[in-house]
Amino acid sequence: MPEKVHQKFGDDPEPSTTIASAPFNGANGSGNGKQETKAKNTINGANEKKRLPDGTPKTPVRSNTPQASESDTIDKQKTKKAKTVASSNDEVKTNATKPLGANIIAPEKAKQGGASLKAGFAAAQRSNGASKPQQQHFKHPAQNQELARIAKTLEKTRMTLPIWSQKANIRWSLRLHDVMLLNGETGSGKSTQVPQFLYTEEWCKTERVTIEKEDGKKQEINVGGVIAITQPRRIAAITLAQRVAREMGSPLRQGQERHIEGKVGYSVRFDTLVPKGTRIKFVTEGTLLQEMLHDPYLTKYSAVIVDEIHERSVDVDLVAGFLRQIVLGDKKGRGGIPLKVVLMSATVELGGIEAFFAKKDWDPTYEPGSNYGNVLAPHIPDNERSLNELKKQEKAAPKKNAAGNTKNDKKDIVKNEKENRKGASGKINGEKHSGKKDKDDSRRSSRDSNYSEWSGISDSIANEERPKKAIPGVPEGDISPSGVGTEYVRGRQHPVVVKYEDRKPSDLLESVGSAIMNIHRREAFPGDILAFVTGQDDIETLQRLLAKEANRPDNSKDAPRMKVLPLYGSLSAEAQQAAFEPVREKFTRKIVLATNIAETSVTVSGVRYVVDCGMVKVKRYRTGLGMDSLLPTAISKVSAEQRLGRAAREAKGHCWRIYTKEQYENFGEDDIPEILRSSALEALLKMKARGVQNPFEFPLMDTPDDENMKKALEQLVSMGALDGDQNLTEVGAKMARFPLPAQYGRVIIAAAEPEADCLVEVIDILSLLTTESEIFINPKSEDDNELFESSRSDVTRREGDLLTLLTTMQRYNSENADRKIWCEKRHINARAMRMAVNIRKQLHSLCLEQKLLPERPSNQPQLFEPTSPEKAEAILKTFLRAFSTRTAVLRPDGTYLTVSPKNQIAIHPSSVLYGRKLEAIMFLEHVFTKKNYAKKVSAIQAQWIVEAMHS
Repeated sequence: MPEKVHQKFGDDPEPSTTIASAPFNGANGSGNGKQETKAKNTINGANEKKRLPDGTPKTPVRSNTPQASESDTIDKQKTKKAKTVASSNDEVKTNATKPLGANIIAPEKAKQGGASLKAGFAAAQRSNGASKPQQQHFKHPAQNQELARIAKTLEKTRMTLPIWSQKANIRWSLRLHDVMLLNGETGSGKSTQVPQFLYTEEWCKTERVTIEKEDGKKQEINVGGVIAITQPRRIAAITLAQRVAREMGSPLRQGQERHIEGKVGYSVRFDTLVPKGTRIKFVTEGTLLQEMLHDPYLTKYSAVIVDEIHERSVDVDLVAGFLRQIVLGDKKGRGGIPLKVVLMSATVELGGIEAFFAKKDWDPTYEPGSNYGNVLAPHIPDNERSLNELKKQEKAAPKKNAAGNTKNDKKDIVKNEKENRKGASGKINGEKHSGKKDKDDSRRSSRDSNYSEWSGISDSIANEERPKKAIPGVPEGDISPSGVGTEYVRGRQHPVVVKYEDRKPSDLLESVGSAIMNIHRREAFPGDILAFVTGQDDIETLQRLLAKEANRPDNSKDAPRMKVLPLYGSLSAEAQQAAFEPVREKFTRKIVLATNIAETSVTVSGVRYVVDCGMVKVKRYRTGLGMDSLLPTAISKVSAEQRLGRAAREAKGHCWRIYTKEQYENFGEDDIPEILRSSALEALLKMKARGVQNPFEFPLMDTPDDENMKKALEQLVSMGALDGDQNLTEVGAKMARFPLPAQYGRVIIAAAEPEADCLVEVIDILSLLTTESEIFINPKSEDDNELFESSRSDVTRREGDLLTLLTTMQRYNSENADRKIWCEKRHINARAMRMAVNIRKQLHSLCLEQKLLPERPSNQPQLFEPTSPEKAEAILKTFLRAFSTRTAVLRPDGTYLTVSPKNQIAIHPSSVLYGRKLEAIMFLEHVFTKKNYAKKVSAIQAQWIVEAMHS
């Protein structure tokens, strides 16, 4: 199966029924849950139904449940302690009405701007000085007061974030540039605060413009008014939206009536909640790409913020490519209104990203497509490698600003906003620069918007590259020659002591476990431990090992207790949240065992000690073999630095690297972008569906190799998505409208054909395949295998995994009692089943829109009827229309050989067909670990393969 939508966190959160949901301690909203107050039950208003849409009985929510009581008690105690102080800079009350220039003067230019600068801001004030909009969140005043109280409480936390002092600079940079790079370390607050800094800006308002359509006709449209902020994970988009809504005093909850207005919303795959009047919208990159199908110029948005761009998923690279075309294009599709783009990263190097978005004439030698491994912005020093040269330049060059004057301390004079940021010669973000950390010096220099002061580029060269046409009231020195503004925000970083191994460990996992126990027994308490390992299997093995160690009789009674928590992609939202939160038990050390999802995006509270195994499991597409491999490989130096930094968010930390110094020196500099290690199939279909005629010329930061691209194009032609001239067909256009992997879209279209007539059944199967968490819980030991198989005997089908999934959904849907108990008896993931029911409903809606379904199937419990052999054959033949190349036939020696290309393959132990000898098999996923395995396997006939290939 094609790689699923980029998802590291996993399951959907439970539908939220309150505004102030569980405390959020994730990436950039960092806040203490105790400072947040639960919204009153009156906000929830709606009457509870006896059964959820998936049929599960639901008990009405009461305020005296243990969870609610505990949270309410904490909040009441906190409220008693907190003093409400009226502040003139209360953004919650004033942001919607503040004139553009009332509270902000250009950074570093307040003393120099003169009459022209004042005149420019005065004009801006007049143009934006609208009266306060009469927006009503709820009909009852008490509900609005509760929202405002929550926002007021959270504002104190917001003001402590490192990014808060950079508000003026961020706003100013985007007034001068259409593109801005923001380097902010994890925990700096960029994901939650930047959109709030920007949505009241003058350029972020809806404008009525006239555009010329392709047929030459004129049309009036609205452009702008909303800020989109992308996230690589759906759970992050939802959680951040909920957090920002609380900070802004805006309603955002499941089941919210459409007429209720709000400022914050979200849209992710199969889940959208965008209140009327939304100004800030959190989306996944895939969702934004789907919007481009019908709105290629993103006309509803004034700005797009691409968060976590350093993760370089396939979707984020595609989004960057399309944004580049909009920013550097003629803007006719937006009526001449520019789209602002903010690119936010937690890692150091931004040179390649700047070069990609820079003005075309800035560096004529630059060509997109080969960013990985290259330093592409010569004015930005490559930190460690150019450190010595940088020091020489700094000593030789006098500290001058871009206007040629001797450098003085920078000051932002901000009315009604207490913001300060002193420059390179004094302080940064209020912290005294000691000059001791060379790496920080170079990083800060490469991120300063006036980088010529640091890199030694002469002012005469900088002046030659400035735009010839000055902006009225704007000092020219602030405009970047590349056309891309750059800002850097220091996180809360403390010193870290790094320890290496003397020799390469013989047993990596055992060495990680020993390091954890040594820290626990010998290092100071309090101080939690975060250990990085390669995957879920290693995490579960370590959990058992640590539990055994914790129960040893010779353990000191004076040592703190241990609480071991996992953190990996397919873990439920609640289990992940537990890893982020402080331990409630007294005298207990939290030990978090995590995959690489804990490197960035999230801040695990309380961590003082990090154990880094130095490895990560990476999926790589092998073009020659036509399969993916999933093998542990050494991390990059960038990843090693990110892991190390997790130890120093709150205090001085320690990092134990379970590898030698020599091994570290052999690590690659950067992580390989996903687009260079994946099949190009998904990327090519998305390009074609969005009007890209020649994918080989589409601007990507890194382009897949030609062989990969050609093979993907051949696959799309064989599926009927492209014709012989590689133009998009009607089938391909329909495939692209589904937020699913390309093959799944093809299966849906085939299932809707009259001769197949199995679309309802195919949707049931696909809803279970796309939950991003496995439906069947794996046994922990071989002893449990027989027990698990016996408990699932009523859903298992001899035809294989696909028909077993169908039967599981059908029996689940027929269950009229407690579905959670039904799942527990069969060791089935109840949460994943609930998510599948929601996905099924969304797919029904999409198929109705495309006229593939005559009517919506009932969501009520249905009497179970086993699928007939004839219907089962039709279903499997439908899947073969998209997966004919993922088939294998039995050889005389009892092994399976794939049809194209010829490779030996084995059925994975997780399949219900494991150990069986069948004429032929079809599989949706194949991966190489210890051997080449087929997953999601079904029994077929060899003749069906021939028929599918010639259909």
